[in-house]
Amino acid sequence: MGKKINVAIAGVGNCASALIQGIQYYNSNSSQKDSIGLTSLNLGGYEPSDINFVAAFDIAESKVGRDLSEAIFSPPNNALQIVDVPAFGMKVQKGDVLDGAGTHFSEIVKLSDESNVNVKEVLQDTKTDILINYLPVGSREASRYYAEKCLEAGVCFINAIPVFISSNSDWHKRFIEKNLPCAGDDVMSQLGATVVHKTLAKLWVDRGVSVDETYQLNIGGDMDFYNMLDEDRLEDKRVSKTSAVKAMIPYDVPMRIGPSDYVNFLQNDKVCYIYMKGRFFGKVPLEMDLKLRVPDAYNSSGVMIDAIRGAKIALDRGISGPLESISAYCFKHPPVQMSYSEAKTNFIDFIDGKRDR
Repeated sequence: MGKKINVAIAGVGNCASALIQGIQYYNSNSSQKDSIGLTSLNLGGYEPSDINFVAAFDIAESKVGRDLSEAIFSPPNNALQIVDVPAFGMKVQKGDVLDGAGTHFSEIVKLSDESNVNVKEVLQDTKTDILINYLPVGSREASRYYAEKCLEAGVCFINAIPVFISSNSDWHKRFIEKNLPCAGDDVMSQLGATVVHKTLAKLWVDRGVSVDETYQLNIGGDMDFYNMLDEDRLEDKRVSKTSAVKAMIPYDVPMRIGPSDYVNFLQNDKVCYIYMKGRFFGKVPLEMDLKLRVPDAYNSSGVMIDAIRGAKIALDRGISGPLESISAYCFKHPPVQMSYSEAKTNFIDFIDGKRDR
């Protein structure tokens, strides 16, 4: 088992910032064995300190050419700063734009005029083990481009956004052919709208309550929500979030789930409203309204640290193709949907070597 996990990032936004800061936080507090926010400080022999960032790609002028430690705090990023991050000695490089810049995104972000790098060569030269796709929602072509480069370079692909790659059978075959694992799609927050909604839906069903209708509305003030003002970039996001909840209810239910609006002053906070209406004993009606407010970027960072370590264990074991337990535990649109409790049990069993994938 190799001690270090070499990680590259495509898209140096708020989620990348929170992940990098979070790893620095746990590194600084490792002597205190602070594991709040993680499944475990040590997972299958790996700790957060073993995650080593070796490459980063972006298209924004404010980030390309800067040390990664500076780029994570560059505008339009607005994630809360929780630690000081020392210099990596590694600069963010220009990736292909493709469809990575939507209409609203381009109104705020000036694209870098630096030359595009050869992503395959960078991944190979840096001995990258895993690439994380953190591109803006709706970046279908760009996501597939980075997945292709992973296949060419012999790198595991973790897809944090709602473009269906790890949950797509055609991509499964291609990663299996290259003897490479993949995980995704669309990272699920530690305690976010989707995991809360799907857990509540499963609870209602398990307790014999009939779900008649439900909705989930989300608003936020970061670039993710501003980018999603482009309605044509939202289709996969709505499918991803809806499928996670729908899988918990064994009958058709009217539901509306997905991002709703951009509210500038919320900054990186995300506010979620969940409504459920149903009937219990004697068909007596009941309703539930829930509001959840969280700093959005940090909500998925611990989950991603677990996904990275799980994927490296798969690499160590020579496992290829979709990582079903990791994907079900860490992502909204996995190859196989599971309840949260089942997904966590399967994830731990995989780490312990009791499951193949």
